[in-house]
Amino acid sequence: MTMTALGEPCVLLKLGEIILKGKNREVFEQRLRANIKLALKDYQVDIRQRHGVVALFLPEGTGVEVAEAVAARVSEVFGIVLVHLAWRVDKDPSVVTKAALELVADTPEVARKAPFAVRSRRRDKRFPLRSSELDRLVGGELHDAYGLPVNLSNPELTVSIEVDRDEVFLYTNGRPGQGGLPVGSSGRGLVLMSGGIDSPVAAYRMMRRGLRVDFLHFSGIPFTTSESIYKAYALVRRLDAFQGRSRLWVVPFGKAQQSIRASGQDRLAVIAQRRLMLKTAAEVARRHKASALVTGDSLGQVSSQTMANIAAQESAVDLPILRPLIGMDKLEVISEARRIGTLEISELPDEDCCTLLSARNPELAAKIEDLKLIERRLDADELASQLADSIQAYKLDS
Repeated sequence: MTMTALGEPCVLLKLGEIILKGKNREVFEQRLRANIKLALKDYQVDIRQRHGVVALFLPEGTGVEVAEAVAARVSEVFGIVLVHLAWRVDKDPSVVTKAALELVADTPEVARKAPFAVRSRRRDKRFPLRSSELDRLVGGELHDAYGLPVNLSNPELTVSIEVDRDEVFLYTNGRPGQGGLPVGSSGRGLVLMSGGIDSPVAAYRMMRRGLRVDFLHFSGIPFTTSESIYKAYALVRRLDAFQGRSRLWVVPFGKAQQSIRASGQDRLAVIAQRRLMLKTAAEVARRHKASALVTGDSLGQVSSQTMANIAAQESAVDLPILRPLIGMDKLEVISEARRIGTLEISELPDEDCCTLLSARNPELAAKIEDLKLIERRLDADELASQLADSIQAYKLDS
């Protein structure tokens, strides 16, 4: 539908949790605007803040297709709960009415005579009509023109009108945003990124709480192929849509695993490996100014994630270990992975480095002293430092 005679397309972003931040709200809003600018670096957009709404103005003459692409892209930015493709029209009641008539003309709701409602909000009190008066004016014209029944409590079609300082915005629908807090407002963390289903979801959940994350993948090279690296790279590419400027590092971990296997502690091998991974990640985090580690652990999901084994791993490092999936079951994690677009990638076959140390009868309640004995034999702290020295950076394509 073309409406160039009546108005210009734009995008309205509705904020959620940010508006509750009181005196700190401006800090969060500044971070959000910076994240929006990064996400829309390929578009010409004028970002304007309007009383809990962010308006994205596009160059004059911009087509609807471009506006829709902007709306789709920005819907992946954390801190936004609703994204509306809207139209800017003059602050004249008759112009607003004409625009509303044209806006809904070709909608399926009009075709099937669905119940509707008009919701107006008058931020500029100088506008000659009150919100209720504007509702009645526009609603009456829509009813007369299309024979639509009014239903204020449960409409199928809602025409929203927002009277602002310089223009009026009209829209009929919206897409959900990601909610949460702007990435970067809660510091920086390092995600231990496997090629599985859990860790990408854990990364998403922490980004949604404002944590900017980098990614560390442990590869079984030279005893496995590069398939797990390709998967980790693809997963980070997908997750990068939510934050931008993501960094992926890969640790060649196969020889360290061989050393753990040589210790002869088969039942403890997986937990010893996990502790070494955490020690290595903590060293990488310190070097890159991350203040927490993030894992995809879920309580009781596998043998390494019993309460006792989680505690045994926790003691390996001083940094906080964030486990956003700890209370979720596998079906919940799978559902979230499907929603955010990582499930299909995670299900691709690969050689996971963890399978190199799988035990027939893994320990369910590892004792920390037994693990420390293995680590003294390995000189685990020095080994972790060497592994941190060996990381390879994988740059994402822009």
